[in-house]
Amino acid sequence: MRLETKLGLFNGLSKLLLVVLGVLLIPPVVQRVAVLHTDERLREKKSEVLSLIARDGLATFLREEHDETYADYNILKQEYITITPLGPGSAVGAATERIFEEPRQVGKEVEDFRILSCAAPLGGAAGENSSRRYRLEIGSSLGTVELLTDTLRSLALWVLVAGAALTVFTDAAFAHYLLRPLRELISRKLRGIRQPGEFSFERLHTDTTDFRRLDDSLSALMRQLQTSFEKEREFMSNVSHELLTPTSILQSRFENMLQDPTLPEPHARQIVESQRTLYRLRNTVRTLLLIANIENDQYLRDASVSLRQTVADVTEELDDRRQQREISLHIDLTPDYVVPQANATLLHTLLRNLLSNAIKYNHEGGQIRVLGRPRPSGGYELRVEDQGPGIAPDNVPLLFDRFRRFHATGPKAPEGYGLGLPIAQTIAQFHHAELRAESELGKGTAFVVDFAG
Repeated sequence: MRLETKLGLFNGLSKLLLVVLGVLLIPPVVQRVAVLHTDERLREKKSEVLSLIARDGLATFLREEHDETYADYNILKQEYITITPLGPGSAVGAATERIFEEPRQVGKEVEDFRILSCAAPLGGAAGENSSRRYRLEIGSSLGTVELLTDTLRSLALWVLVAGAALTVFTDAAFAHYLLRPLRELISRKLRGIRQPGEFSFERLHTDTTDFRRLDDSLSALMRQLQTSFEKEREFMSNVSHELLTPTSILQSRFENMLQDPTLPEPHARQIVESQRTLYRLRNTVRTLLLIANIENDQYLRDASVSLRQTVADVTEELDDRRQQREISLHIDLTPDYVVPQANATLLHTLLRNLLSNAIKYNHEGGQIRVLGRPRPSGGYELRVEDQGPGIAPDNVPLLFDRFRRFHATGPKAPEGYGLGLPIAQTIAQFHHAELRAESELGKGTAFVVDFAG
């Protein structure tokens, strides 16, 4: 999973957790806020009523009712105010206040109210008795409190959800912007790199110190690898060149010695065995020199090569070997594919090595299939399949290592130096193609060449 995706998932899950916590915590908090707000309103109304009594006198309220009790309800019965005289036994003292919830009958209905109750001596206008105590009650319907609570709760939840969604998008956008240099580093510098020479040493445009250090470290590492690769190629090329001359001289001397009629037969057999060893050495040296020349771009890619024609030429060249083992051949390249900017000789060598292996490691009377098909994503896929013993899964990734052989060894085992597949892979990379192996024990092996579109 990409780093940007992980960051996006983490941000999304953290915001979801925040929303869940908000859903759990907001209702009681909002409920408490609504109650405190209602209590504050009740105290404000109490202050207003006391101010009116102090200014106009208590008689202004009580004269409206003949029993010296004042009561007022608003039209929706959501609020009320009552002033009730207390009995003569109530002592004169400081005002007492409490807030509580209680059902009250309003007309023919019973409503739940939050009530502020205050017992205090009222009066204040000239001539009024200020020693008598009255109970002042100011009530607010709990329906109003619940309405306020629902409104605040809905508003808070919508704000929370909208804020979380907004932060998810902003975090994703910022992470996308922040990780842009890393994506560029992966896509432009690392993806598709087969050798250090293909690495781009152009510096990334970023002001993030970590990405800058990563880019510089990769560039330094690639320069070291490129230097090592170049030294290795130069060494292999020089050694191959130097070894060809003495092996040719030794081959000529052996041939001259064999032409001596006085040479004893045991010595002649020893010289012939030495010639075989020398022949294998020359082939190995020439193969290494070929690999070095290909990796050093000493071959031209100036031709358009038909795969169907190249396969036909190779199969004709190997036809005698194939018929000796009674191996059937099926070729189906539909349609043909012309490799642009190719080297005909190297492509011939590539297909010859693959078909030669298919013959060498197939069983008597087996079959070889050469199939070619366009890929849906572009390019062309060429498959060379045999019915041999197959290759163990652990050995498949190591097939293209030089001087490795995983097939059966012994007196009857086919000869080989472990360089055929490395040559084929080097030629494939030279043509910007990919060579891979697919194998199953007991069912055969398929080598696939994917040509880029």
